Amino acid sequence: MPYVRPDVQNLLSLLAAQPGPKMEDGDAETARQMMKMMGAMVEAPRPDIAEIKDLAIPGPHGHPIPARLYRNTLATDPAPAVIFYHGGGWVIGDLDVYDSLCAEICRVLNMTVVSIDYRLAPEHKFPAATEDCIAATDWLARSPAEIGHAITGVVPAGDSAGGNLAAVVSQELGARLPVPILAQWLIYPGVDMTANTGSMVDFADGYLLTAGGMEWFTRHYMGDHDLMHPHASPLHAPSLAGQPPTLVFTCGLDPLRDQGRAYAAKLIAAGVRTIFREADGQIHGSVTLRGGIPSAQDDLHANLRDLKTLVDEAIAALPAQQQAA
Repeated sequence: MPYVRPDVQNLLSLLAAQPGPKMEDGDAETARQMMKMMGAMVEAPRPDIAEIKDLAIPGPHGHPIPARLYRNTLATDPAPAVIFYHGGGWVIGDLDVYDSLCAEICRVLNMTVVSIDYRLAPEHKFPAATEDCIAATDWLARSPAEIGHAITGVVPAGDSAGGNLAAVVSQELGARLPVPILAQWLIYPGVDMTANTGSMVDFADGYLLTAGGMEWFTRHYMGDHDLMHPHASPLHAPSLAGQPPTLVFTCGLDPLRDQGRAYAAKLIAAGVRTIFREADGQIHGSVTLRGGIPSAQDDLHANLRDLKTLVDEAIAALPAQQQAA
């Protein structure tokens, strides 16, 4: 049997005792409400920071993209920002589910965070989520007045489906932005929609995210689209050379563990500055379950120390005039 942390086992036992069908046995709206209810039960309280406000970002097809701004200080000096794409299999999840996490990232890093509420499937199938995240990142990089300070660099970040989106944004935008992508943070990312061996089998059921759930998410999001498309499975991009410095975080009991490991290995093989961190005995979804899994808070803070290292290194390597900006 694999190692399971005691606090993880406590939460798994609590969830197993809850009545009702599995998420993949219902429709998308029911699943969204289930995620909201679970977050209300087991997420940590939101910390106090200087400013939290909702935004509307111009979307790629004329629709506004809802977003939420987090600032730990009201200073107007130029500074970088994290842009966060939430998880939920491209089908569930929203700004409120990730509200506490984004505020904690902002507080600990002392960096502006912008959380993106991209369009969800099955109402908006692939590549709608990718289009929204690319548009939102481009918007942020151009220092919109709504942020309150000039943007000197961006850090795409996200968990699960959001990790997929962060990887795709970094691959797609690269040098096309007016400011550098300083680093990317991929939290137990889904980067290979064709994965069906290894951890996808070993942890197929009983560890919160299930193989059946992943199949349900993929079907809703991808429809008849090619699962090997690099915007769907960024692991299968021809090359990862030139990607920004990357922090990859995986969990030992996660069906997606092996594809996160593979992405980190491919980055390292391509010469990309990469920090790989794995939480033994931890489950998928843990960064938004910190009230129910206290050790997940320690995992989060360890990630944030690593991310700060990558961002500081990237800033130090910029030309002097960009550092001063």
